[in-house]
Amino acid sequence: MDLLEIDESTVRTLLTEQHPDLAVHHLRLVDGGWDNQQWRLGDELAVRIPRTPRAPELLRMEQRWLPVLAPGLPLPVPTPVRVGEPSERFPRTWTITTWVAGEPADRAPITDLGDADVLAGFLTALHQDAPADAPINPSRGVPLKAYEADLEKWLTNAPDDRADELRAVWADALSAPEWDRAPVWVHGDLHPANIVTANGSLAGVIDFGELCAGDPAVDLASAWVLLPDGAADRFFAAYAADDATIRRARGWAVFRTLALISIGLAGDRGLPGGKPTWRPAGEAALARLLASA
Repeated sequence: MDLLEIDESTVRTLLTEQHPDLAVHHLRLVDGGWDNQQWRLGDELAVRIPRTPRAPELLRMEQRWLPVLAPGLPLPVPTPVRVGEPSERFPRTWTITTWVAGEPADRAPITDLGDADVLAGFLTALHQDAPADAPINPSRGVPLKAYEADLEKWLTNAPDDRADELRAVWADALSAPEWDRAPVWVHGDLHPANIVTANGSLAGVIDFGELCAGDPAVDLASAWVLLPDGAADRFFAAYAADDATIRRARGWAVFRTLALISIGLAGDRGLPGGKPTWRPAGEAALARLLASA
């Protein structure tokens, strides 16, 4: 995928043209996600500049919905505060958000068992019935059978001695009753690079580009993907999840751990889009998942 990158002088010019009161602040490029280039703006703000074709649509969605959801969430999230409109200088929308302080968990994982309660509280607050005009995502919050054909491809990157165990977890998740209640808001992309920590504790949730309405099981996979050893039971007790949802969440955890390992291996090989810090995070999550199966 060709990624659009812009330099500091262009970001500064965009700020001067559209938000001159903020253009005086210091700018610093920071590591961003897949779709957006991210700049720290002063101490309290961030500028997110789209670099993939799909990114502007995701930013518009965040601009629309995060200011609505953020006041009800018990952890800091990158709330949009200004909108950058397409112009001759830069033809895509861009956004200015609040800065969420902390270190990404793929570099500084959660170590506090008490964060089982913190994460459960955050997701309970987020997982409210979504309105009729909430975004729908074809790959998040949907029935797991949408990924059934892809499982064997992902399993090629699993440890050889764990593939059969993962197939069993996946099969059990597919056999669980599907979500039959009203769609709820879900983050859709809770993995270690999309949360931040401070001193081993959960400090914020970032990158809501996959925010949508659907089955909460996609987020509940974070019991194994994000939390430390021994925290999953405490998390599900605090969240009060039913058995079928927990089983589906295990299936989503299979998908997420294999994705982390695969993207991490690509980084180890120096391939574009690879993230070397993701492989150890995925392997640790896989071990937690199978230990609790």
